Amino acid sequence: MKGFGVRYVDEFRDPEKARNLLKEITGLSARLQSGKARPLQIMEVCGGHTHAIFRYGIETMLPDEIELVHGPGCPVCVLPMGRVDDCVTLTEIPGLIFTTFGDAMRVPGSKKSLLQARSEGADVRMVYSPLDSLRIAQENPDREVVFFALGFETTMPSTAMTVLRAEAEGITNFSLFCNHITIIPTVKAILDSPELELDGFLGPGHVSMVIGNAPYDFIAGQYRKPIVVAGFEPLDILHALWMVLKQLDEGRSEVENQYARVVPKDGNPVALDAIGKVFELREFFEWRGLGSIDHSGVRMRRPYEKYDAETKFAIRSTRIADPKSCQCGEVLKGVIKPWECKVFGTACTPETPLGALMVSSEGACAAYYQFGDVEKIHARRAEVKAVEPMMARTRS
Repeated sequence: MKGFGVRYVDEFRDPEKARNLLKEITGLSARLQSGKARPLQIMEVCGGHTHAIFRYGIETMLPDEIELVHGPGCPVCVLPMGRVDDCVTLTEIPGLIFTTFGDAMRVPGSKKSLLQARSEGADVRMVYSPLDSLRIAQENPDREVVFFALGFETTMPSTAMTVLRAEAEGITNFSLFCNHITIIPTVKAILDSPELELDGFLGPGHVSMVIGNAPYDFIAGQYRKPIVVAGFEPLDILHALWMVLKQLDEGRSEVENQYARVVPKDGNPVALDAIGKVFELREFFEWRGLGSIDHSGVRMRRPYEKYDAETKFAIRSTRIADPKSCQCGEVLKGVIKPWECKVFGTACTPETPLGALMVSSEGACAAYYQFGDVEKIHARRAEVKAVEPMMARTRS
């Protein structure tokens, strides 16, 4: 788009540029949606995009012809309840120090969260990086220290490099409870879902810094869906949406990179090398709301098994169903909006979360709750509830 070039941070929030982009988006979407029964559905895969969309009110700016579908790109949100229970089991080992990122502390398990386990006496510590966990292991040589490793390819390199450093320094009381996951099989599972009719994607910016753009070729080639890797500022997201619509308007399906100032075409070779040394794909991995997805998680390679907490402490992961009242699965797959969940904003809030989507700052439910008009949501829900008996009589 001509005249869009920006160089400084404040320019990525320029109101005039935003108005120009919205004008272009409105025109393209009206032309594309003309005569169709449903709006254009574009999924933002990354939880960071979901957070930015609500923080800056982008969804409210868009024309009715566009519907943003919030994808499963929040790694805390897709963690199944059974894996949280495994974490709690580890914290109960005498003398063990369990370390984790802060946004995983309140994710509910079937009985308790890590935060509740800490309140009951477990030594659970919040860290900002796996290197913090390794330092704790160095400072406590007589105690086992486990790091709760989770995240997409974005956080895998730092975890892998920490393992390589532990090996180089001969630290043996450090291990990972590995829950790292991969983005490509997840997107494929979404594309194969019969419940969704997606027209295009906003590709994840953070993951793409590591893996590059080539892994998304199958989305454009095999599924004929346009995908644009996007940044996280308001103009980044609006520009990427415009690029997706432009592809649809011109009958193209390509992988484009709006976030080229950060995302290299071929990814980060140093990061990819570290990941390849330490990790290998699991045969399958269980996702909250999405079920088991083949080759969607990683585990430690055999030379690094001594740093694998699952092997070291013989953890037997069990599958546990989410509470029936919680509809995290449907929200993760984009089948419903967070406000359509029956417990959103009532039984399930950031203070009393039933599901992981209400815990993480990148979760769709938390974003809706924090930045959405909750009163308006409740009024809208009441309207739907009022017409349900009428619709039931019509169907019968």
